Amino acid sequence: MADTSLESSRRGPVPTHVAIIMDGNGRWAQRRGLPRTAGHRRGADAARIAVRAAAAHGVRYLTLYGFSSENWKRPADEVNELMGLLRFYLRSEIADLHKEGIRLRVIGDRSRLAPDIVNLIEDAERLTANNATLTLVIALSYGSRAEIANAARQLAEDAVAGRIRPYEIDEATLAGRLFTVGVPDPDLLIRTSGEQRISNFLLWQSAYTEFVFLDTLWPDFSEEDFARAIKEYHGRDRRYGATGA
Repeated sequence: MADTSLESSRRGPVPTHVAIIMDGNGRWAQRRGLPRTAGHRRGADAARIAVRAAAAHGVRYLTLYGFSSENWKRPADEVNELMGLLRFYLRSEIADLHKEGIRLRVIGDRSRLAPDIVNLIEDAERLTANNATLTLVIALSYGSRAEIANAARQLAEDAVAGRIRPYEIDEATLAGRLFTVGVPDPDLLIRTSGEQRISNFLLWQSAYTEFVFLDTLWPDFSEEDFARAIKEYHGRDRRYGATGA
């Protein structure tokens, strides 16, 4: 049996930034004859486990794909349940995150979120702004294509207004207009549930990210799963296109 202990997974370089596509809540619930909302509630517990595991491994940034721009197309009852869970955890978990030195940052299109949720997010970000143990980034109402298009639109408006010359626009300039400005690109992206696609998540930022796909459904995600993904990351040769195989 493979050794996926915390000590074993520490025997290599620590990824500065880990991103996770938390997939499988619905299938987890379906297999148990439960409503999808039960899977989402259990998935929130798995998110806590991921945060603890990231901090234990010395990861500095953890980004969780909480709610995509496409998720708004889901049935209204399910969306309302997800928003209710979001409200609950923003009210109940932030004090503990703050005590643990974790900074919260939320990325995505806040214009589609309810005003009270936006206020809760802003309060949480202000409270935890100076924490340095781990930055927890939650992607809410987030779509990477829209994010890139929005950055390009901002640069076009600046060029028309004469605030920037078109030839001055480079990769760093565009990256500076993304939601993730100030956050390093992910070293490792984990997706659960056996699916092997990126689903409009951090498309620009993941150009040289290592991917690990786990068969585990998200509500069953454990610290051992996190350690297993870190250990697999240790076995990768990250060349960034500089040399061939």
